[in-house]
Amino acid sequence: MVSVQNQSWIARELVITSSNDESLIGRSGLVIDETRETITLLENNKQVIFGKSSIEFNIGGSDATIVGKLVRQRSEDRIYRKIRSE
Repeated sequence: MVSVQNQSWIARELVITSSNDESLIGRSGLVIDETRETITLLENNKQVIFGKSSIEFNIGGSDATIVGKLVRQRSEDRIYRKIRSE
């Protein structure tokens, strides 16, 4: 099974679970774009951009928490990269 970390996140629900900025925790929305450094969500019909390096999040209701600073690459590179499980 492919890890959620290695799948496309576009059109999937994202929930921020941890951040240095406590006001970001619990925010959620539909992923509409991803760059090397940012994730853009559609939250309450507004586009909101978050820096990957400052958040940890879940995608699509998954129990797996993704650490944003560890996935700071283009989505094309991330999807095709082999991640070793430990």
